Amino acid sequence: MAPEPKVVLTPVAGIAVLPVGGVPEVDAGADLASLLCAAIEVSTGGLVDGDIVVVASKVVSKAEAMQVAENPEPGDEARRLAAITGFDAGEVELILMQSHTVLRSAPGVLVVETVHGFVCANAGIDRSNTGDAMALLLPVDSDASAARLRDRLARHFGVGVAVVVSDTFGRPFRYGLVNVALGVSGMAAIHDYRGQADPGGRTLKGTELAVADELASAAELVMNKLDRVPAVVIRGYGWEPSDGGSAGLLRDPAQDYFR
Repeated sequence: MAPEPKVVLTPVAGIAVLPVGGVPEVDAGADLASLLCAAIEVSTGGLVDGDIVVVASKVVSKAEAMQVAENPEPGDEARRLAAITGFDAGEVELILMQSHTVLRSAPGVLVVETVHGFVCANAGIDRSNTGDAMALLLPVDSDASAARLRDRLARHFGVGVAVVVSDTFGRPFRYGLVNVALGVSGMAAIHDYRGQADPGGRTLKGTELAVADELASAAELVMNKLDRVPAVVIRGYGWEPSDGGSAGLLRDPAQDYFR
């Protein structure tokens, strides 16, 4: 088991967002944890207690052999949706294979609930910077991937850390993409303020901050889509230890009034 952090810093002290460069191209079956350990030592001098390591899902998927060489043969539903969206029918078939439900389809748009439970465009399938592969699928279980990386990083550096596996998602009602947490290990994904009193004495009733998503977005500011920085160390944020993973970030469909 990874050691618990000996020192938990507070957000008031400020945080540092440190890019981890020098990670070589990640191939299927690569020991991603070893690559990250070596790059972290060079980039930041190592990890300290309380650090959070944010890792791009792309390199996790590559290491876990989630590459796809070609589009599958499309079925009737894929052809029907291809006519609506303007996508290649084989591309749509691959999206359907990674989806539970199609939520929206329109020209240039296919929003689904993935087999992992995420609601996103095109089942999160990535077709940029994929090397020799035609496409890259999301990790099968990002929480498990985060837990494996956390265990290796914690043992290598001898400190208590948390790990977030991140990816880029769109958002309802707002333009632009942000990074969100697909997998979380070691820390609470949500900070719940409900029941606490604000400075005016009012009891908070609906304030739950998705801190894992906020940390993933902060990390993207130094990852940058084109800069080949697949991981970031965030130092100084006082996270709450937890084994809950990312499940709390997924809205119950019964409470999803936007569908």
